Amino acid sequence: MPVGDRRDPFRSSNFLVEMDGITRASFRECSGLDFTQDAIEYREGGDPNHTRKLTGMVKYSNITLRSGMTDDWELWEWKQQAADGKNARRNGSIVVMNERGDEVLRWNFEGAWPTQWTGPSLNAMGNEVAIETLVLAVERVQKA
Repeated sequence: MPVGDRRDPFRSSNFLVEMDGITRASFRECSGLDFTQDAIEYREGGDPNHTRKLTGMVKYSNITLRSGMTDDWELWEWKQQAADGKNARRNGSIVVMNERGDEVLRWNFEGAWPTQWTGPSLNAMGNEVAIETLVLAVERVQKA
């Protein structure tokens, strides 16, 4: 195969997250882009030895975002809206970019709201970056 036809895989480190009303777009880690679909088994009366499978409900996993903690409190305020019972649902995207910074993949998520926030582990003897974790429940994820 000629070198010009080679397709290298995209790097998992070159991504950003966009969300309605949230300007922070840099996260250290993003995981949870998956779904499962139930298989519904049923048996027809005329076929006593076999079951058939139909497609059932789709369930999207929670999306987990990790980032270095700063004095930007947008994620905390969003979490607090959800905790206070206010409508905190937002739409957003996870965007993968190539080495030049061009968008090459995009997954759009809908109806996201924070279900969990975890603050950093602090240690006076360490020098690690303080990492916060935000877990989002999502209603739907689609590849754009």
